[in-house]
Amino acid sequence: MQQKNIIIPKTARYFMLGEANEHIETIWFVCHGYAQLANYFIKNFEAIKTDKNLIVAPEGLHRFYWQGFSGKIVASWMTKEDRNEDIKDYINYLDAVYTEVLKPFRRKNKKVKINIFGFSQGAGTVCRWIESKKYSIDNLILWAGVFPVDINFEMSKQFFNSFQTYLVIGDNDEFISEQEVQIRETVMRDNDIKYQLIRFKGKHEINREILLQLHKKLQNP
Repeated sequence: MQQKNIIIPKTARYFMLGEANEHIETIWFVCHGYAQLANYFIKNFEAIKTDKNLIVAPEGLHRFYWQGFSGKIVASWMTKEDRNEDIKDYINYLDAVYTEVLKPFRRKNKKVKINIFGFSQGAGTVCRWIESKKYSIDNLILWAGVFPVDINFEMSKQFFNSFQTYLVIGDNDEFISEQEVQIRETVMRDNDIKYQLIRFKGKHEINREILLQLHKKLQNP
């Protein structure tokens, strides 16, 4: 048996809080975790919505019923089945979203800050995406997630040190053990990757107060 892959056109969606106008100073690209939808996930960021922030929430290209054949619909970025092709697809999709969102700002030569936020599965997603495209960004926030093991720090060290990285992890996260946090920290230190670790009392979730504190910190670095 032979597997054959073809490239097809596909309609994908993303959601925004705010308008792309002359008041925008910072664009947040926020990627959800496994089994979430972007239109619900983006509501976490209403707390930091201002006239100067544009929040953009892409959505994983795989939607499915969470329980059986009906009911709640969710999305994911990839599975282990044909994962390399899924990664290529979401990198191309995220690049298309990024290009479309930035288009009106580039047209007017307006400089804006870029914050990339990945939650859970979205953390690995954004890491692979920005490593592939080498965008000029200001901050990378990995929330309830860490760098995936396939990131090549040796080849991309200069890139990952061109912005500030924040790891935000709850002290009772049911999916990320303390051992895993320590292992990832060791890898980053061994490769001289600058980062800040932020811990909070909580589980595998976005804590509103910590998000507000981080937002304030990024406004006044």
